[in-house]
Amino acid sequence: HAPVTLTFVDQEWATTTFNQEREQELQQFTRETGIQVKLLPSPESTREQLALWRELLRPGASGPDVYTIDVIWPGILNEDFIDLKPYFANEVSGGFPAITASYTVDNQLVGVPYDANIGLLYYRTDLLREYGYRGPPRTWDELETMAARIQAGERAKGKKEFWGFVWQGAATEALTCNALEWQAAEGGGQVIEKDKTISVNNPDAIRAWQRAARWVGSISPPGEVGYKEWDSLNVWIAGDAAFMRNWTLGYVDSQAAGSPIRNKFDVSLLPGGKAGRVGTLGGTGLAVSRFSAHPREAVELVRYLISRDVQVKRSRLLSEAPTRPELYELPEVIEPNPRFALLSQAFRTGIVARPSNITGKKYEDVSNAYMLAVHSVLTGARSAPEAATALENELVRITGFKKGPPAKGIIKP
Repeated sequence: HAPVTLTFVDQEWATTTFNQEREQELQQFTRETGIQVKLLPSPESTREQLALWRELLRPGASGPDVYTIDVIWPGILNEDFIDLKPYFANEVSGGFPAITASYTVDNQLVGVPYDANIGLLYYRTDLLREYGYRGPPRTWDELETMAARIQAGERAKGKKEFWGFVWQGAATEALTCNALEWQAAEGGGQVIEKDKTISVNNPDAIRAWQRAARWVGSISPPGEVGYKEWDSLNVWIAGDAAFMRNWTLGYVDSQAAGSPIRNKFDVSLLPGGKAGRVGTLGGTGLAVSRFSAHPREAVELVRYLISRDVQVKRSRLLSEAPTRPELYELPEVIEPNPRFALLSQAFRTGIVARPSNITGKKYEDVSNAYMLAVHSVLTGARSAPEAATALENELVRITGFKKGPPAKGIIKP
């Protein structure tokens, strides 16, 4: 028999180092199993990726065998992938429950967690010391005060382009993540609750949006309403911001050789409010196509890529956060990446999930309506109460769900 060749399409696009490490992983898998792997390129934006995945997964399309899937895609694509629960029972039982839940639809494991991610706060340790702060802000109100004071001080030194806080304000999925963090921390719910209640039109969510709108042009650039992840990261790495909200992967470029802020920053959980401190869950999972001609071999590739040795190596070489809790106890994982202890805590107690599984194939429309409503508040096009009321009615139209209050506290996935 000719050797089996799997096709694998990956969301991630990254540095030369990342790509080289990926190729080495796949070559090692081939040496161990005899199974060849062909890696396919993908578009850069998640919206374009999802459109391509749908095209590749059409019956009769002869698409790839293994896919990476965004954490918000299981409810959209669950019918196209096999249930991996029978193959990964041990991994499921020993994983972070909140992360595993995000890849589970109708009690089926659509994907196995592959890359864990969460929204975090980056802060300049040198500037906090200089301005008399012992640590990062614990609440959003504290961040606003600290950012304003540091910004004023730095500008008084002549740094006219210095800002207190940069984040992602463009009308993209990143704004959905940011805004969900603001409102969930204040008890404003998760937009749509697990019981299919549309809860977004409530005073706590409205106040959280109003506060963020106040940042634009004060502690955040006027152009913040157009910022995506790389825009905020570029300002931050240039040394022109005291605080930044970004994902775990922002650490690598911030600490790279030649970075103006190398060894001058640290990360913490995002600030919180009266309901707690949360970061939006991100990351990717690995899924096997229902249409694969080689499902057994595809499952073996997934097993290899999430294995202990591969995850330990990736954490060391690429600073990628492991998805297996026990790996956070290993010195070879924690010592090169001290911040991983913070991530382990966050994955257990500080996650808020987008309402993707509860809305399924309608999630794209739900998220688009939400991000546009929040964006209209940030730009001043609409008042927060007006935007929340209109959004509530739009979500009823999209989903058919009923209106209701947010669940008390922060509800995990």
